[in-house]
Amino acid sequence: MLEYEAFEEKTINRQEIFKGKIIEVALDEVALPMGGTSYRELVFHPGGVGVLAITPENKIVLVKQFRKPLERVILEIPAGKIETHEGRSPMETGARELEEETGYQAETLEHLTSMYLSPGFANELLHLYHAKNLKKVENPLAQDDDEVLEVYELTLSEAKEKIQTQEICDAKTIYAILYWETLFLRERN
Repeated sequence: MLEYEAFEEKTINRQEIFKGKIIEVALDEVALPMGGTSYRELVFHPGGVGVLAITPENKIVLVKQFRKPLERVILEIPAGKIETHEGRSPMETGARELEEETGYQAETLEHLTSMYLSPGFANELLHLYHAKNLKKVENPLAQDDDEVLEVYELTLSEAKEKIQTQEICDAKTIYAILYWETLFLRERN
């Protein structure tokens, strides 16, 4: 276990800046472990889920969508925010997002890992699942009203090329593709 006390920044004061539908933002004044004070801008997020989905044809299922903070369109694995007010677990969220965004259901979802995406300022924890035994659904759950998505299915080499061209540029998708490549290499040996 890492030594905690020598690194801890104790909160002296917290000022709530913003409370939205997805995030909350606060400004903390902290006492530094070596003496003195500083300020930390913090973003609180309920967490999210990403799904690595590989078709029976050995292609990764991705969605193309516009991301406003980037002001561009990118390719990503199916993903979404955990709706804590609905009492959904990360696995239930993953199953819902997979079906809503891609029209696929999985026989099982295997938890791969959970990771903090930007721990320097945000507490968002992303849970990554591997969807196994995919099947297309005739009448899938409806997409969110405010989403415009297009589904893509790419081979491993095509997905890696999209990383090089920056069409795939988010951490969860790059991690999922590298995990898929590791599985592929393991199966070949």
